[in-house]
Amino acid sequence: MPDTHPTGAPEGAPSQSARSPLRVLLAGGGTAGHVNPLLATAAALRDPATGGDERAELLVLGTKEGLEDRLVPEAGYDLAYVPRVPMPRRPTGDLFLLPRRLQKAVIASREAIERVGAQVVVGFGGFVSTPAYLAARQAGVPVVIHEQNARPGLANRLGAGWAAAVALTFASTRLKASKGRTEVTGLPLRPAIGAARARGRGAAALGLDPQAPTLLITGGSLGAQHLNEVIASSLGRLPSDLQILHLTGRDKDAPVRAALERAVAEGAAAPDMADRYHVMDYLSAMEQAYACADGVICRSGAGTVAELTALGLPALYVPLPIGNGEQRLNAADCVAAGGGRLVPDGDLAADDIVSFTDLLADPEARVAAAEAAASTGVRDAAARLAALIRSVAAEPTAGAGSVAAPDAEGLESPESAGDPADQEVK
Repeated sequence: MPDTHPTGAPEGAPSQSARSPLRVLLAGGGTAGHVNPLLATAAALRDPATGGDERAELLVLGTKEGLEDRLVPEAGYDLAYVPRVPMPRRPTGDLFLLPRRLQKAVIASREAIERVGAQVVVGFGGFVSTPAYLAARQAGVPVVIHEQNARPGLANRLGAGWAAAVALTFASTRLKASKGRTEVTGLPLRPAIGAARARGRGAAALGLDPQAPTLLITGGSLGAQHLNEVIASSLGRLPSDLQILHLTGRDKDAPVRAALERAVAEGAAAPDMADRYHVMDYLSAMEQAYACADGVICRSGAGTVAELTALGLPALYVPLPIGNGEQRLNAADCVAAGGGRLVPDGDLAADDIVSFTDLLADPEARVAAAEAAASTGVRDAAARLAALIRSVAAEPTAGAGSVAAPDAEGLESPESAGDPADQEVK
């Protein structure tokens, strides 16, 4: 491997202005969890401040059904489409259609590679990445994989077999490039998150006291019904000087407001609790909430954990009680370092809420937890991943040769057996 500058360029390489623009196909879509890191990486590839080149030619591979169909054009990037490839989790008739569907997606991915003249294909997991990885291997184009979860998905496990590089969000993730290099880059974050510590501005926007210790509670855009109920049961036991911002989830705010009013009226909560407890159903500008927060009670999706650790925010993580357990694993490194606590959703009780809020009310304990959380976070992940991509593009590569798409049996996920629903290949 050649020595590299922090920008990812090999030692002795021509200056950026003398080189041809980098050409990259970025594959990822379906959910914001796949699209946002992709867009952050694309921005870093074009940002001169992080070693990028404004001339970089970028093409995003996605579907017409996913969030990328809106978010990618809004961000100013070209989008090529690939057909969705449902992955049957049960032996139904759809299983026999998988090879044909996958082959069509591989062909569309190969056309996208040729359209941009890609020097590198970068995948962020999800069903879009599987055909992109296969097409890149056929075309002899190196692959860079970013795995955001502590438990890697099927597409990235497949692609890691021939990837030039694998980038991880969490050091504990059990995935590595079989023949290439593996690096911990962190999760590329939206630029707004990097500026999320402007506490005064955030507090002004949300009507909060910037001086008061503040707890942020969020279950994501859809909310978390059980979390909301447990919070309501703990209202009378929260620290007297604690300010709370509770994002209940869309259309889930009414029961929380009613519980707050009832607790104050019945004397279970202090009279000023109504002034200190702020309820919203949804907030799109989460950086404002992060700017005000001293601690967070939340789920432990990869994006959430990466954002909170990058900002040094201690958290009580309540993993989503579905899926294959990746949310529990996502928070493992932070919890082990002392930057967070983890309680399964079904076990969450008012005592857990009160214990965490007592920590936030103790300045010394709060600072120690914040430092521990920050020790596991990465703030410049997008720049790190962009440098890795440039480094791979600068290396001489040999054609990997043409391969046929794997059969349906070879794509079966071990953890998917017995699940009732179909899933995309991811």
